[in-house]
Amino acid sequence: MKVLITGGAGFIGSHLADALLRRGDTVCVVDNYSTGRRDNLSSNPNLTVIEGTIADAALTASAFDRSRPQVVVHAAASYKDPDNWAEDCLTNVLGTVNVIKAAKQIGVRRLVYFQTSLCYGLRPIEQPITLKHPIMPEGSSYALSKTVAEQYIQLSGMEYISFRLANAYGPRNLSGPLPTFYQRLTSGKACFVVDTRRDFIYVDDLIDVVVPAIDGKGRSGPYHVSSGRDYAIEELFDETVKALGVKLDREVEVRPRNADDVSTILLDPSQTLRDFAWKTTTPLSAGVRKSIDWYKRHGINQTYTHLKPSDANK
Repeated sequence: MKVLITGGAGFIGSHLADALLRRGDTVCVVDNYSTGRRDNLSSNPNLTVIEGTIADAALTASAFDRSRPQVVVHAAASYKDPDNWAEDCLTNVLGTVNVIKAAKQIGVRRLVYFQTSLCYGLRPIEQPITLKHPIMPEGSSYALSKTVAEQYIQLSGMEYISFRLANAYGPRNLSGPLPTFYQRLTSGKACFVVDTRRDFIYVDDLIDVVVPAIDGKGRSGPYHVSSGRDYAIEELFDETVKALGVKLDREVEVRPRNADDVSTILLDPSQTLRDFAWKTTTPLSAGVRKSIDWYKRHGINQTYTHLKPSDANK
């Protein structure tokens, strides 16, 4: 199969590229390396990498025309600066429109999209969150722009699957609490945790449902990808400490969440479990250990978050 992955040098995109290349698919990656890393992808005769932004319509059209994919996986996203609304619109909205247009031009048969669970808002009205929950992405530029992109995909008439994700983590991930904990604990900086809960999913478990979607499994529309269980961020911190084998002088400080943060994100994955005969298999402790091992080998120069800056960065 021929697959084009936008954002294919990023966290999820690169793991997906590896999985597809292992089974002999032909993969084209488009990435501007805003948050992706060049060393996330290894040279492969079936891999083509095109450096550039999907906000560039001509470059996007050329990439599709050159690679002629049967399926596109749209993983590219702007999220590293919560105040850069212009970049969020350019990449997440206009970039998606460019991807849709290029995909339809060459007859791509399915588009797989990664959507944020923040599309349900900062104060979800049910727990766990079902697919019937109202869309309320007003809490951040990231959520707004990612949701508008999903709506353009729905409007396009293309066959698509939109995976609304729990908090994915694993090797190569540079966003969220785990890499931040690692970076601070290994550099002698103080840590605190926020009084929130998240549904964490290890990247290999995520890839195990994306690959069948590429192959045509599932009906057109949205799905939740989650473990169906939420953990306190303090539990993730404790697992990080264990994986590093460090001893702390005192218990970690727990602070209230910021105004743009949601108390818990717990998604109901029942539709995905039924349609894909899939479930998560990686315990949080094992996933954290594998992530820490990668951080030790490759290092972290910078971490990212869609949340507003706080004194956590000091």
